[in-house]
Amino acid sequence: MTAKTKLLGAVAGLALAVGAMPAAVAAEGEITVAYFLEWPMPFEYAKQKGTYDEALGVKVNWVSFESGVKMSAAMASGDVHLSVSQGVPPFVVATSAGQDLQILDVAVSYADNDNCVVRSELEIDKDNAGELAGKKVAVPLGTAAHYGFLKQMNHFGVDVASMDVVDMDPPDGAAAIAQGAVDMFCGWGGSLRRALEHGNVLLTGDEKTELGILVFDVTSGPAGWVAENSELVAKFLKVTADANAMWADEANHAEMLPLIAKDAGMDEEATAATIATFKFPTIEEQMSGAWLGGNAQTFMKGVADVFVEAGSIDSALDTYENAVNTGPLAAAGGM
Repeated sequence: MTAKTKLLGAVAGLALAVGAMPAAVAAEGEITVAYFLEWPMPFEYAKQKGTYDEALGVKVNWVSFESGVKMSAAMASGDVHLSVSQGVPPFVVATSAGQDLQILDVAVSYADNDNCVVRSELEIDKDNAGELAGKKVAVPLGTAAHYGFLKQMNHFGVDVASMDVVDMDPPDGAAAIAQGAVDMFCGWGGSLRRALEHGNVLLTGDEKTELGILVFDVTSGPAGWVAENSELVAKFLKVTADANAMWADEANHAEMLPLIAKDAGMDEEATAATIATFKFPTIEEQMSGAWLGGNAQTFMKGVADVFVEAGSIDSALDTYENAVNTGPLAAAGGM
């Protein structure tokens, strides 16, 4: 099954779920929150300490998922009320299919964990990126990596039509650049780390962010449930923000790291290495125009349009303004 077929199938499944399932309603005194294993974040310290239950006054049931697409489906069925660190692409797929989800905060930014790598022998960097014209690049089409690739080439004035763009999942792309079969790789995670053994990035994560090329996950929830439980959601986001602020002070790492590693199902060394590539914007930063104050909505529209062009989804929304609800986050920040 191709990636395109899988994504279209997921969209169809979400459409059925949205049409068939009632709005999520929390069981009396309990909510269910989705998260990822092996994706270490400061909120897991608070999770392990029981801080969410205490602050919210309800029992929080945590359920791990393998993908953001599955998180969307669980929220559509009413099985999950909030999802922590859902990727933007699956969120965009779900909302484009008609699921009424909302972004509630920026859970993590990881622009350095999703990037394009140029083979070392070419000696091409941001100062001579125009030489990429005519080169062969491995890109997983219809993904945030694809969107980032297109935006970077536009920034450097490289005509993508002049390039040989090959649709490859990141593991295959990393193998291809290692073998010299492609000139550039675009992807994320472990594949990106392997690709970097054979080349260099054109732009750093910070440089991409400045250009509006965002790579981030969000906390999301069904719009109806969020509206009915806005105070509860605000308390949840406040606990998360407090944990992020605590982690921002390196003096707290020794205390927090063991619990984060335990919750993520990782050893402490791997946890430290992974979380070092993450950034956790403050509430003030999240509310600014660079994030939920406008740029994130524009970014989602760009991602959706890339998916439409790739044939991965049938259509995009005219705007993703309504897919962001900053009310609970503003309340969490006392704004």
